[in-house]
Amino acid sequence: MKVQTLKGFRDFLPKEARKRSYVLSTLKKVFESYGFEPLETPALEYEEVLLGKYGDEGDKLMYRFEDNGKRRVALRYDQTVPLARVVAQYGNDLPLPFKRYQIQPVWRAENTQKGRYREFLQVDVDTVGSYSPISDAEIVTIAVQSMLKLGFGEFKLFINDRNIFEDMPKEYVTKIDKINNIKNETEQDKAMKKFLDEIPEKYFYPFRTAISTKEPTPKINEILKLLDGGIKQYVSFNPGIARGLDYYTDMIFEVEAKGYLSGSIAGGGRYDKLIGMFSGKDIPAVGFAFGFDRLIEAMEELDLFPKDLGGTKILVTNVNPKTSEIADELRKKGINTELYVDEKDLDKQLRYADRCGIPYVLIVDGKLTLKNMKSGEQSEVTLDQLPDVIR
Repeated sequence: MKVQTLKGFRDFLPKEARKRSYVLSTLKKVFESYGFEPLETPALEYEEVLLGKYGDEGDKLMYRFEDNGKRRVALRYDQTVPLARVVAQYGNDLPLPFKRYQIQPVWRAENTQKGRYREFLQVDVDTVGSYSPISDAEIVTIAVQSMLKLGFGEFKLFINDRNIFEDMPKEYVTKIDKINNIKNETEQDKAMKKFLDEIPEKYFYPFRTAISTKEPTPKINEILKLLDGGIKQYVSFNPGIARGLDYYTDMIFEVEAKGYLSGSIAGGGRYDKLIGMFSGKDIPAVGFAFGFDRLIEAMEELDLFPKDLGGTKILVTNVNPKTSEIADELRKKGINTELYVDEKDLDKQLRYADRCGIPYVLIVDGKLTLKNMKSGEQSEVTLDQLPDVIR
């Protein structure tokens, strides 16, 4: 037996898990401040629900198999198609517009590389049931506000109109999307020149015209006018943004952070035709998704995590029967407290606190002695003094 995780899959030990929890908590507060409600869907869907919704490449990367009941099923590839299925299935029970966020893992049989995994968490925010450009502007605003709340200072939300690629073959639009993801400008220019040299002549001028567009389309201008000035400074029109997925119909965007070179952190747009695949009628929708693992990676590289991410603040030593009562009193005072439950050797308990990164140890031995594990300083305290000292 090889005691290891599968390639492209990961464990998250407490230090990493706490970072993820911090980001999720921050994002949920942003989403809910705009009136979005949580939604959860199953990991498995019927294969036919997902197949053909993401283009040929998506079908190749999807985990599909036959279950024990001989049913063809597939693991969730993203959360947009399951949302479409939910709206079609529960249409009579959902008020429109339906504003939801969804935070769950998705699975793709990717070639693993930096920032790209086979199981990863997606964070989606979508408004279903509104054609209003206000809903587009709100989604853009939430994406920007989320980045700001997480501490990103230098980033851009690049926005475009998918209609500038109207009537052009999807495989070429997908290539434009991949070229745009090349971060080295020289290599990107070479790839674009090669692409334009290779496409059929009848598409050469339409593509060159599209990606050279200087001014936003009327639809994008309408959205930009609705943005608050503080938000607008982070938004930039970019005709090279293509978004390779087939279902986008109008506004599309990607979010990139300065200093993070592994790709976009978030992306989304309007998709007014997808939900109609299940409901039999067009239902407008607009939204975006964070690539959560890239978001975490970017925050680590840019040193955006707070120094204090919560966790245990103090270890109470196990040296006499009263320590359990003291630990309970500290918890009542709002302090995350761990009681050492094993052997009573003090040196061992101190080493344990140091290894776990617990900043304080309360030594209970007739009196209460607080030890600062970083400085090594010790001082006699009372229970009433502890909250102020620790905070």
